[in-house]
Amino acid sequence: SMLSLARLKSPLPLRGSLLRSFSELSGLRGEKVLVANRGEIACRVFDTARSMGMKTVSIYSDVDQAAQHVKQSDESVNVGPAPSSESYLVIENVLDAIKSTGAKYVHPGYGFLSENSVFRQACEDNGVAFVGPPVRAIEAMGDKIESKQIAIDAGVNTIPGFQGVIQDAEEAVKISNEVGYPVMIKASAGGGGKGMRIAWNDEEAKEGFRLSTDEARASFGDDRIFIEKFIERPHHIEIQLLADGPEHNNVVCFPERECSIQRRNQKVIEESPSTLLTPETRKEMATQAAMLARAVGYSSAGTVEFLCDEKQNFYFLEMNTRLQVEHPVTEEVSGVDLVKHMLEVAAGHPLPKDLVDACKNSPEGVVPYSGWSMEARVYAEDPFRSFLPSTGPLFSYEEPTTESIGMEGVKVRCDSGVVEGSDISMFYDPMISKLITKAETRLEAIDGLSAALDEYVIRGVSHNTPFCLDLCRNQAFRDGDTPTSFIDDHYPEGFEGVKLEEEEKKAVAIAMAAVADRRRTLLNGVPLPMENVAYSEYDRIENVIVTIGGHSGESYSVVVGEEAEIAHIQKINAENTGTEGETESIKIGELNYDPNTYVTKVEVGEKERVIQMFGEDAEGLTKIQMAGAMMDVVIRSPDEFRLSTFMKEPPIVDTSKMLLSPMPGKLVSMAVQVGDEIELGQELCVVEAMKMQNVQRSERKGIIKAINVEVGASMKVDESILEFE
Repeated sequence: SMLSLARLKSPLPLRGSLLRSFSELSGLRGEKVLVANRGEIACRVFDTARSMGMKTVSIYSDVDQAAQHVKQSDESVNVGPAPSSESYLVIENVLDAIKSTGAKYVHPGYGFLSENSVFRQACEDNGVAFVGPPVRAIEAMGDKIESKQIAIDAGVNTIPGFQGVIQDAEEAVKISNEVGYPVMIKASAGGGGKGMRIAWNDEEAKEGFRLSTDEARASFGDDRIFIEKFIERPHHIEIQLLADGPEHNNVVCFPERECSIQRRNQKVIEESPSTLLTPETRKEMATQAAMLARAVGYSSAGTVEFLCDEKQNFYFLEMNTRLQVEHPVTEEVSGVDLVKHMLEVAAGHPLPKDLVDACKNSPEGVVPYSGWSMEARVYAEDPFRSFLPSTGPLFSYEEPTTESIGMEGVKVRCDSGVVEGSDISMFYDPMISKLITKAETRLEAIDGLSAALDEYVIRGVSHNTPFCLDLCRNQAFRDGDTPTSFIDDHYPEGFEGVKLEEEEKKAVAIAMAAVADRRRTLLNGVPLPMENVAYSEYDRIENVIVTIGGHSGESYSVVVGEEAEIAHIQKINAENTGTEGETESIKIGELNYDPNTYVTKVEVGEKERVIQMFGEDAEGLTKIQMAGAMMDVVIRSPDEFRLSTFMKEPPIVDTSKMLLSPMPGKLVSMAVQVGDEIELGQELCVVEAMKMQNVQRSERKGIIKAINVEVGASMKVDESILEFE
């Protein structure tokens, strides 16, 4: 179908003979593959499967009936109600789908059943090829305690810590003291940042043990906890590998990915290669990753994660026995389609000899690579409200492309499972897409990512693109100074929005004045024969006042010249009584404005500025975004501006005495009752969303006046949970 072709805007750069097609020879053409997953990763696997001539089967829950991954597959099977625990995670239902469609291959994607050895075994028992590693590898690497022991035995560097299971909070404190603070308290079955805490003292070790145990029990049904040394200022670096099992005994390693930009242990930006590693460290890391893979008889794609400090000491963290979210950056720098090799290995074929030789003969011990690739995970999360999930339909949605950003030498790839009208559901991970760029150098890849994010149109849900854009602007990030504490270090108070430089604010004022000028021309458009007469009589409003940041924000006086080729701009003083500073004359180049689209491009001062328009409200405020900064802009004539200084400010509703639900979610527990005296920072209740337990603490002292929500109830965002007197 056209739709499916349109998705792979630019296929992978398959370099030379590195990827000679094995699909004929491997007899996969015409075979059926079922993807036991949803969303973007299901779409991603279908792309490769289709290119290999395979037939595709999707599974879906009741709410995913109209989802993209269903539309892109040849056939689809319903596996149950919306909650994943009743559909995508029910092994029986997935097996029924496999049997009823006669699929011979099952690709589990990531998450869900991808690292579930019971499912893996069930596939084998039913004579179906599971596209992933053998049961032994999944079990051994899925248990953090066992995997660490195997790594030690295989000669892989590991972090000092306690290897047994810890019984209670007292024992946790004792062991923490033996290992030496700071320590990391982790759930043995953990993943995705759930059930992990850092403790710097006995008190924190006790609380960390309690919270990690609760979270682990809720998320994994397994509350075993272990403790290890916390490495300071580490980078999170991982080695992607492909193996074809003990029968062929090839392990091929790829250049590393750096995934240090993390928030609550969830990756936000990933790249390949890393700025940190020397070629020697790269080779040593790849060697150890391969040793570990061989130790568990690994086959298929897998990733070995390491923590690496700034002195190039690296320690084994864990092995992910599946394809990872961030696999595209590896594909972009190496030109290798990882999913294709996963399918071929699942069919019993060895890895292609030229790929194995290319890795063996490389001085760095990895598959040859070129350029730099960056990936931003675009989530439906509100960065201005502590990244809480945002749900609902995408009423407008336009992905950026290599062509649309038009940057020399920059390729854009967008892996998504949504289109305009798709629904971001509260039942699943809120990822919208992965936006990937590839360029010759790291800075070009970052600037390409910025440009792509700038014109990525997502309407209907809140999303984290402003935050991703702010990261791209951050000088430390651009310099490659990116320990895993990066987000905590640079955003101690959370994300407060992109702060524009004065030069950028002036660019916004000029761009908006130019747009206003163009709009007047469009609105004054008259029937053609009158054209010449009309223009000479049309009264140009030479001078406008542009206010950025609402009615009482910062104001600039802008005069757009006759041919709209130059603008004269001057800042208006804080008292709004006159101008201050010099008048600057700034060149205006091409203006791409269409009232029917969201993205406007204006060249101001030799630089293209991309502005997204969000429409106007009744008060004359236009909501816009530039470089990730969201602003309310007002454009007025000098007279309107002068009169506006006499207007009163609108009233503000006082919610300061209420605790509002920070996200759509469920009230799991209430720690207080009416009449209780509350101290600052005291736990009030726990709200659960996306399987994460969020403790709501009091931001004030006071007495509880009313509790408005019952435990177990589902809440909307901003719903009042309780009130203080």
